[in-house]
Amino acid sequence: MSPLEYPDRHHLNAAAGWLELGDLTEANRELARLSETAGTHPEVLTLRWHLLADHGEWSDALEIARLHLRAEPKSAEAWIHQSFALHELRRTDEALAELQRVAEQFPEVGTIPYNLACYTCRLGRLDDARHWLRRAIEVQGKKETLAAAADDPDLEALRRELADL
Repeated sequence: MSPLEYPDRHHLNAAAGWLELGDLTEANRELARLSETAGTHPEVLTLRWHLLADHGEWSDALEIARLHLRAEPKSAEAWIHQSFALHELRRTDEALAELQRVAEQFPEVGTIPYNLACYTCRLGRLDDARHWLRRAIEVQGKKETLAAAADDPDLEALRRELADL
């Protein structure tokens, strides 16, 4: 996909800045200034997904993730966003199936096995959750993985065993 041109690049950067500052209203105002063609650019869709996720608007976030997948089917981020939205919509079985289907396409992305650990743990599949946590540790390191897992409610069932992984 070609890079965004100005002034769309400027509006996207401004929206990202407002999002970082926690001002979702101003971030949305900047996004509203984008040209029609910029609206389906993967960078724009990613930012829109984050805005919706910050608002807890998971149905809309799921739609944005699916638009992103159509625009950029080889984007690990789009697959992660889709599965996370499904999980937040209490469709964890579907989130697991969708992300597991593409996990091998992105062996270097630690978020994928980490999220798969969360989903399998939530579904009571603890052996699978341990497997995916070990895989996340291999990819992104033990310190980072265990720091994230320490207070992740999705991994509550494995909390006492985390140090032994």
